[in-house]
Amino acid sequence: MTALITHSACLAHEMDSGHPECPERLSTVLRHLEQCGILDEIDIGEATPAQRTDLARVHAERYLDALERAVPGSGLVHVTPDTAMGPRSLDAAKAVAGAAVDGVRMVLEGEEQRAFCAVRPPGHHAEESAVMGFCFLNGIAVAAMAALEDDQVDRVAILDFDVHHGNGTVAAFMDNPAVLVCSSFQHPHYPYRYFDVDRGNIVNTPLPAGTRGIEFRKAVERDWLPALDSFRPQLILVSAGFDGHADDPLGDFLLKEDDFAWVTGLITDAANRHAEGRIVSVLEGGYDLDALARSVAVHLTVLGSRSSKT
Repeated sequence: MTALITHSACLAHEMDSGHPECPERLSTVLRHLEQCGILDEIDIGEATPAQRTDLARVHAERYLDALERAVPGSGLVHVTPDTAMGPRSLDAAKAVAGAAVDGVRMVLEGEEQRAFCAVRPPGHHAEESAVMGFCFLNGIAVAAMAALEDDQVDRVAILDFDVHHGNGTVAAFMDNPAVLVCSSFQHPHYPYRYFDVDRGNIVNTPLPAGTRGIEFRKAVERDWLPALDSFRPQLILVSAGFDGHADDPLGDFLLKEDDFAWVTGLITDAANRHAEGRIVSVLEGGYDLDALARSVAVHLTVLGSRSSKT
């Protein structure tokens, strides 16, 4: 089965009026999944906010302390020019990381084979001691470190198909050969960091503005499949960013829902070959509300339909 994990705090995180990373991103996704009947076919759970011990495997203690001190009693404070924090923002970020950790524990304990974390804010830009690009805590990195604490797991793959490079995830693991990170992204484009890291466990796939589905598919197949088959991950984590959609305002790719269905199928096939089908996917970007909702729906549909178990 596939589980969907979310938390009400993710809807309470506010940014500036008109900001693309808005609560409606999540509420629109959840409403669409309900209207499509997808929520009737999967298990739904509430995330447990991440514990300090989980967060501290990725983020510096002084950074976590600084985030706690920055939380306002009311209103918004800007921690970077593009990222604001409100009274519930850190709760939301902890819920994101906690959802990812919950998903890992569910699949490793055999409760579910797949999990999708319908959460916000995104996390893959957050570095050890830096808020970046709407991201406070790197949930996917926290989940990978939690997985490696389990005796079943020596090798984790993180696959990131957001239009923006997963700089925080690459920075977290570029010197950790137990984690393979594959990231496809528009280049040159924000965040302009760690896109040229040269490590055996880091597979960067930069693609130009205007990339269409056929070019995206060829590049991902060329770069990711040999790395996955060589690495043989025991668990696959996904930074699922849908801002590569042709309708998205923050990227210049020309992908459609079929392309997200295709990359999800590639990931599930790899998981079935190497990881007993185990996948935990975490929502990252996607800022056109309708395109995001449709793309998440196809992602979840493929996750659920291509299980290795009958």
